[in-house]
This record gives sequence, C-alpha cells and structure tokens, in this order.
Amino acid sequence: MRPWILAETTYAYTKQNRYEVAVLPLGATEPHNMHLPYGMDILEANVIGENLCQAAHEQGAKVVLLPTIPYGTETNMHALPLAMNLNPSTLNQVVTDLIESLVNSGIRKILLLNSHGGNEMKPLLRELCGQTKAQLFLCNWFHALQGEYESIFSAPEDHAGEMETSFALAYYPELVAKNEDGSLAADDGMTQKTRFQAIDEGWVSITRPWHLLTSNSGSGNPHAATAEKGRQAMQVLVDRVATFLVELSNAEIDERFPF
Repeated sequence: MRPWILAETTYAYTKQNRYEVAVLPLGATEPHNMHLPYGMDILEANVIGENLCQAAHEQGAKVVLLPTIPYGTETNMHALPLAMNLNPSTLNQVVTDLIESLVNSGIRKILLLNSHGGNEMKPLLRELCGQTKAQLFLCNWFHALQGEYESIFSAPEDHAGEMETSFALAYYPELVAKNEDGSLAADDGMTQKTRFQAIDEGWVSITRPWHLLTSNSGSGNPHAATAEKGRQAMQVLVDRVATFLVELSNAEIDERFPF
C-alpha cells in the first residue's frame, strides 16, 4: 500500500491517519497525433501526481492523491472521433461535488492538478471563492515547467509534441506507436494559420477547431522527444510542486491564510 494514493489505501489507514492536503488530477480522453494513446493526459496526470505526492509524503507531508478524472472539455475536438467531452459546466459541477466530499472528510487544502489544456479551472476557483470552506489551488503542471522548459525541450509544445512524447517514452514506452525503423509513427504536428493576424499573434482568441488546425490532432513536433527529457521534466516538477505540497501541508489555516 502506498498511503499517498487513495485508490490503494484502506479504510483502516484513513481512520488512523489524517490527511492535510488532497491532490485531484484532471485528465482527458482525446486523440494525440498518430503515436500517443487517447489516455495520454490521464497517464501523465497519474504518473506526475504519484511522483509529486510520493516525494511530498517522504518529506513528511500529509498528502493524498485522488483518482484522476478521465474526461475533460473537448468542445474544440468535436469533429474528431472519440474525443470524450464534458462541457465546462458539467466538469465544474463534478469537481465542485468532489471538493465538498473532501471538506466533509475534514480536508480543506485542495490542489487541482490539471493535465489538459482544455480544462479551464480558474473560473471555478473564482466562483467557489467564499462559497466553500476549502482552500483551493490550481496547478496546470505544464505551466510549472516555466523557466526550465527551454533548457530541456527544443520546440514549443501545444498537444502531442516533444514534451508529451518525452513523458510517454520515459514512463509508458510500450504505448508509443513506432514505425518498423524505430521512428515515431507520427506526423510533424504542423498547424494551420487562420486568416486573421490578430488571432495568429494571440491578441484575439477563439476556441480553435482542432480538425481545421491540425492534420492528425497533433500540434507540436514530437520527433526530438527522448525518455531522458521526460525524466528531466519530471524532476523539475517534483522539485517545484512537491515542495509546495510540503509547505501547504505544514501551513496553518487562519484568518490570513494563505498570506
């Protein structure tokens, strides 16, 4: 039994051991170019969450990792087969119900560990501010690589590119599809520009229709990926986010928390 993973933990343990922090991972089920599995966001959330919570637990944090929510918001992939969508309002309600389950169990420090770019959770944090006894935190783990990303990866990442492929090669190599010569069974992840400069430069935004943006759902070139790069990125996440979990576990909730 790994007591930092709820799915492996017994009631006998939870009756005798109080958790201070719960980590709720959010995934998605969607195509990832031609070489990565539909559950890549789930798999990443699982392995990253396990590594973060193990490191925090070993440093004394009273932290528990919840099972990953396997579905996310896929409205921009509606034209791609088996992109399993939860509308934002539905996903928000699911997360809200789970937060209240944690509060009812006496856990008020909750980290949403998001593994899918389509899950926009910051509006939910704003909505629940002042409406729940929980203290909510959000980590889009791919943002936690800021400042170190460029020293590990050679190309920008959007979806099923170098970064995600590196995580897959490091932790789930048996699920990465390859050609007979050992190369990735993937295209180059090239994307189409819109007809509007304002959108392409990012100062006007839209929900991008993924079947028009990409050729095979990949956005970002995966071919420079290596397992070592995936392990390097994991170490950055552990160093940063596990440290935060330890600090959060040790912090007292008072009238000025988190200040």
